Amino acid sequence: MNPVLEPLFKTVRATHPKADLRLIERAYETAAYHHRDQKRKSGDPYITHPLAVATILAELGTDDETLCAALLHDTVEDTAYGLDELRADFGENIALLVDGVTKLDKVKFGDAAQAETVRKMVVAMSRDIRVLVIKLADRLHNMRTMRYMPEHKRQQKSRETLEIFAPLAHRLGMNTIKWELEDLAFTMLFPKRYDEIARMVSERAPRRDLFLQEVIENVHSDLREQKIRATVKGRPKHYYSIYQKMIAKGVAFDDIYDLVGIRVLVDTVRDCYAALGTIHARWNPVPGRFKDYIAMPKFNMYQSLHTTVIGPEGKPVELQIRTRAMHHRAEYGVAAHWKYKEEMVASNPGGKVKDVNDMAWLRQLLDWQKETSDPGEFLESLRFDLSVSEVFVFTPRGQVIALPDGATPVDFAYAVHTEVGHRCIGARVNGRLVPLESRLGNGDTVEIFTSKSPDAGPSRDWLKFVKSGRARNKIRQWFSKERRETAIEAGKEAIGRAMRKQGLPLQRLMSGEALLALARDLHYADVSALYAAVGEGHIAAQAVVHKLVQALGGVEGAEEDIAEAALPTQLKGRPRAGTNAGVMVAGDPDVWVRLSRCCTPVPGDDITGFVTRGHGVSVHRVDCANVGQLQEQPERLVEVAWSPGDDSVFLVAIQVEALDRPRLLSDVTRTLSDHHVNILSASVTTSRDRVAVSKFTFEMGDPKHLGHVLKAVRNIPGVYDVYRVTSGA
Repeated sequence: MNPVLEPLFKTVRATHPKADLRLIERAYETAAYHHRDQKRKSGDPYITHPLAVATILAELGTDDETLCAALLHDTVEDTAYGLDELRADFGENIALLVDGVTKLDKVKFGDAAQAETVRKMVVAMSRDIRVLVIKLADRLHNMRTMRYMPEHKRQQKSRETLEIFAPLAHRLGMNTIKWELEDLAFTMLFPKRYDEIARMVSERAPRRDLFLQEVIENVHSDLREQKIRATVKGRPKHYYSIYQKMIAKGVAFDDIYDLVGIRVLVDTVRDCYAALGTIHARWNPVPGRFKDYIAMPKFNMYQSLHTTVIGPEGKPVELQIRTRAMHHRAEYGVAAHWKYKEEMVASNPGGKVKDVNDMAWLRQLLDWQKETSDPGEFLESLRFDLSVSEVFVFTPRGQVIALPDGATPVDFAYAVHTEVGHRCIGARVNGRLVPLESRLGNGDTVEIFTSKSPDAGPSRDWLKFVKSGRARNKIRQWFSKERRETAIEAGKEAIGRAMRKQGLPLQRLMSGEALLALARDLHYADVSALYAAVGEGHIAAQAVVHKLVQALGGVEGAEEDIAEAALPTQLKGRPRAGTNAGVMVAGDPDVWVRLSRCCTPVPGDDITGFVTRGHGVSVHRVDCANVGQLQEQPERLVEVAWSPGDDSVFLVAIQVEALDRPRLLSDVTRTLSDHHVNILSASVTTSRDRVAVSKFTFEMGDPKHLGHVLKAVRNIPGVYDVYRVTSGA
């Protein structure tokens, strides 16, 4: 036997004693021969990758056909070894698996290529779900070795992993793979956020571990007294799941991290309930936090009892109680399925075993992929469907329909049939008439009323409340087909209205150049597409105006732009307004000089001057976004040079990015005032992923002092990045 295969075979013998080791060795020899001249980006021989993928799958307990397909999964794509040859050598089953996994990475169609790859994967896995299990193991090994890839590739693959592969692993119940994929992608995409959470975890670990130990010992001794054989251990907290909880529950890091998690593994289902009673006898349970997933398993076969109790020192403790078999399934999910299937077949030769391909959501994905022609749209639907929990409702005839949590009668109507959705005018839930935007709950019976009118169609307002990808796609399709012209007009009008409301210069801001640049930034083909997007409600008119004004350096920058667009008067000396700008105009030291707010230049920056009407000379950084427009009038550009005096004051803008928490803003402002910084303006926004982005504009006499200020702000807990902002940055 090849010594390279010894570690793999050792794992296979432990997890799958009946596996055909000779077949696996033959697959390895074939793959090693065909990949013999290939190297990975790391410089290792290429065969190390298929071998690593097979080892990951062996640890999950998959069968020998899956392991052979894992070893051969790149041969058809990357070598001269064809699918027909493979079929002749290894049989139809392994050939089908390899064909399903064969990636389309070599064909570049932009985003559509990625969607097409996912689509092929879904079709293939609907025939055999093992294709997806191999694909997940392949992605896991690629993520482990991602550091050898160029930056843009790392970002793209990590985003794909978080949006598609980790949720798929979750849907298949493969938690060990899901957690590792999430943490690897998280550290690639957001290294600073990852490091900040890791730092906060390590600071609190010693105190928390002592508490954890006390809880484990208490639970262990109680169960021993009741003669329940159990393993009790702490549940590891994964960095990405901590971050996700901060986002989803909107709570501070300490509230999540101090919540101790315990896992209790017992022998039988009877012991699960006995252990639950024993734990509740010692500590009071928190009302509403008990869930019985043993009697009612989750969609991905997950079974467990969940409870939260008030533990020692009045701190909450989360417990999961399950049998060892349930734990194996919770960790490895569908990958553990074949083992159980074989055991069930052996113990019940005449009985029928329900196949894992009966998972309803797999069938739903297959339906979608048939009816959605645009691959990008299919991908969006898939992402959305993977990220939400579900409610189950009934048709009047008792048929069960699964919808995303928070779904409405309109989502239900589109789930029944596209035409029912388009013609929907009302709904009755549990026999009572309800508004179309009402949320449906588990077990509701829903009846839809439809319009007989030939002109019936969906309302644009529905896009504000529908939750399912299918309904959203169908409504958008209907509008994009029939109403593009109307949408363009409506969008143009909405943007104009938003500008007039703010008293902004319509002609100047709606000039072709500025809007075209913005349309391209927002990934629209042209200005018409941007107008149509506003008209169809994909993007708010107010957001477009805000971005337009930001591009011109804020409201003051836009107004300054108007001053600069007007004809200049002759340069005259004019008294300065109290402070010295610290800039000299070549050949005329008495001219009034003003540092522009759009790029806030400070000594050390390369600068240029521009003669404005009635405002003297405005000074911009050379790389300021507005300089391009100013250069169209070269006769108004003048040479300027730094000449700061003791009374010079400069405007500086900084951006602070942090994991959101209570009192964050007060900590930042206190730190700035401790450094004698005079804050002129501040804005704070918190995104859906619980990242607080704060912008501060303040006056500063000595720009060298800025380094100390930035360092002090960076040391505030939760802050993972802080830097100076200029429009050229």
